[in-house]
Amino acid sequence: MRTITTTEDLATYCALAKTQPFVTIDTEFLRERTYWSRLCLIQMALPGAGEAVLIDPIEGPGMSMEPLYDLFRHEDTVKVFHAARQDLEIFFVEGGVFPKPLFDTQIAAMVCGFGEQVGYETLVKKIARADLDKTSRFTDWSRRPLSDAQKEYALADVTHLRVIYEWLAAQLQKNGRADWVAEELAVLTDPATYTVAPDDAWQRIKTRTTSGRFLAVVKALARFREAYAQGQNVPRSRVMKDDALLELASTRPTTAEELGRSRLLLREGRKPEIAEGILAAVREGLEMRPEDVPRIETSRDQMQVNPALADLLRVLLKAKSESLGVAPRLIASSADLDLIAAGDRDVAALHGWRREAFGDDAIRLCKGEIALSAKGSEVRVVRL
Repeated sequence: MRTITTTEDLATYCALAKTQPFVTIDTEFLRERTYWSRLCLIQMALPGAGEAVLIDPIEGPGMSMEPLYDLFRHEDTVKVFHAARQDLEIFFVEGGVFPKPLFDTQIAAMVCGFGEQVGYETLVKKIARADLDKTSRFTDWSRRPLSDAQKEYALADVTHLRVIYEWLAAQLQKNGRADWVAEELAVLTDPATYTVAPDDAWQRIKTRTTSGRFLAVVKALARFREAYAQGQNVPRSRVMKDDALLELASTRPTTAEELGRSRLLLREGRKPEIAEGILAAVREGLEMRPEDVPRIETSRDQMQVNPALADLLRVLLKAKSESLGVAPRLIASSADLDLIAAGDRDVAALHGWRREAFGDDAIRLCKGEIALSAKGSEVRVVRL
């Protein structure tokens, strides 16, 4: 089990990887105490019986990741991950780069009939016909030295991935769904997926209150929290949790004494620099100009759902998902079906590969152009 800790050794390995059709990659990281994930380990493996290595930025603090980023930019070698989103966020934040071309075995497995958000262990068992040693699953990957058992556990995340990738790539070629996967991967390589602008942070907070002034304070508090958390690299919850933020937007304290009466604000949030920021944000929200006050889109909430049509769409979705061998929720959520039944056409299920798989017939059903017929346990689409 070779561990790379120098830029020179990393460059040599990545140069070898560039000569290969693909390379499998995984990371180990910690995020419990930081806003941004802390990269602790990278695992890589070459095709077949090619060498698998560990790349350790903790043991090699002076090691540059540029050779790896250069490999990411090399378009003749496919970079294979499983459930890549958090891995990609690390590389985007630290290096401003996305691996291209990219292959995510979790996404590929979902469109090949393995269900929704299928786990790596499941694919190892069903495709690689192997078992994973779970004893190191809850390792603190920031602690050194790593034991041989921990290293073997980490390497298993990329060695079995080689077989899984080759099997899934062949399946996609057979079933013609490579474009489906490419469409989903485009979201993973979009910088907007990983960028949270402080001005937009309020949109992630769930509230049923639509009062303009309340939302103005929510927006100001959320902006302060996001900017502070990013700047200090601490979790949002260390500044204040959502329930505390909503409480403060309701009580709107303007003095330290009033802030001290908060029931939900944790001790961390009462530190002077955070407390002052909270009070300033409340004032900002109270003084926000009417044109800057946020508004919640209510048009969708006011749409009238046809319950009978929604039920028919659910039957259609079940029939389509069974015939395609794809998990229903990968195609459309229950909320999507309600929106379609209410007349909304700006729904993910009606665009891209989902339109081909389900959306076109869903619209035809809404227009009365098709009907559903049951024969035994089979549901058929009947054109009218």
